[in-house]
Amino acid sequence: MPDFLLPAPVQTMIDAINAGDTAAFVDAFTADGFVNDWGTVKAGADGVRSWADTDAIGAGARMTVLSAATDGDTTRIRFGWSSRVFNGESDGIFVVEGAKLASFTIPPSH
Repeated sequence: MPDFLLPAPVQTMIDAINAGDTAAFVDAFTADGFVNDWGTVKAGADGVRSWADTDAIGAGARMTVLSAATDGDTTRIRFGWSSRVFNGESDGIFVVEGAKLASFTIPPSH
C-alpha cells in the first residue's frame, strides 16, 4: 500500500482516527473548524467531537488513504473506511488553515 505525503494537519487527523484518539482528532481542527459528512455539518470543537464519537472513533473506524492530491490549501483524497457505521470507499476534501484543519468534507457519492 503506498504512502502519501499529506499536509501535516491532514495526516494528524487520519492518525488520530486510526489511533482512536478523540482529543487529538478535535485538536487537529481550528476553533471554528467543521466536519461536513454528506451535508451534515458538525462545527466547532463540540461538533467535531460529536462526529468523532458517533461516526469515526466511537464507531471503531480505520481510515486508509488510497490516493491524494494537494493544490494550495486543499487536499483531496480517496480513502477506504471500515467502521461499525460505514464500510467502503469515499472521497474526502480537507482545507488547511495554518497548522490546523479548517474543514473535512465527505461529499455524497452520488
